[in-house]
Amino acid sequence: MPLVVVGSVAIDHVQTPTDRRDNLLGGSATHFSYAASFFTSVRLVGVVGDDWPAEHTAMLDARGIDTSGLHQVAGGKTFTWTGRYHDNMNDRDTLDVQLNVFGEFDPVLPEAYRRAKYVFLANGVPAVQMKVLSQVPGRRLAVADTMDLWINIAREDLDKLLTQLDGLVLNDSEAKLIAQTENLVTAGHRVKEMGPKFVIIKKGEHGAMFFSDHETYVLPAFPTPRVIDPTGAGDSFAGGMMGYLSEQDNFEPETLKTALAYGILVASFNVEGFGLERLQEITREDIEDRMAEYRKMLSF
Repeated sequence: MPLVVVGSVAIDHVQTPTDRRDNLLGGSATHFSYAASFFTSVRLVGVVGDDWPAEHTAMLDARGIDTSGLHQVAGGKTFTWTGRYHDNMNDRDTLDVQLNVFGEFDPVLPEAYRRAKYVFLANGVPAVQMKVLSQVPGRRLAVADTMDLWINIAREDLDKLLTQLDGLVLNDSEAKLIAQTENLVTAGHRVKEMGPKFVIIKKGEHGAMFFSDHETYVLPAFPTPRVIDPTGAGDSFAGGMMGYLSEQDNFEPETLKTALAYGILVASFNVEGFGLERLQEITREDIEDRMAEYRKMLSF
């Protein structure tokens, strides 16, 4: 089933302890789309300026990602992010953010997108995320990401959004913040009680936690020794997960658990290169090979 994603499309400048890369194709919707494209057809909604390199759109098109929802603003500049990772490759400093056209992003979905059954709202303003949901009334599964900024400055809108979602994805610090507790298990259950049918807490190198009315569990990260650039790992995790759910066209508990595993594995490839470099090198077969290793790792 086609999968619609709405979010940022950006140009990234990334510094790590050993290297630096400028003008990388980035953004939450971009990483999500590429990850999901291993499993299903993806329809991307985003905004860029007229400085956007045409070769980026061509690459996404060649991947089979529908970019007819990517709006280019004449005279505008594309969202840019500059960040520097610490030696542990977990913590990072944002050195510069230029929202540019993304700061006034008011997504209007093409007519074909409005019939989507699977929708992912990448990190963004909760009021804008709700506007997107109103444009896909026939959706079967709507999942969103969020961040500490919206928890702090747009809590009322975020609370409204949570009541309209099937699933919410957030990291461990965000879960603690929104639930006002240091216990992640308590946090997961509290956030679920705010509206979503399920909540997924991303824990980076420690995997992910899942909470629903049916079950609570933790899946570990895949132990990759080669972490080059963690940028977009959370978005590629969500893309792998949602892509698999869309491919299977169901979200029963067992399918959800498998989808989480695929999300973890796609993210494990994502961190092995700058930007989308590593994902561009692999195939679905590579993901399946890693899945076989992962299943063996988890059996005892």
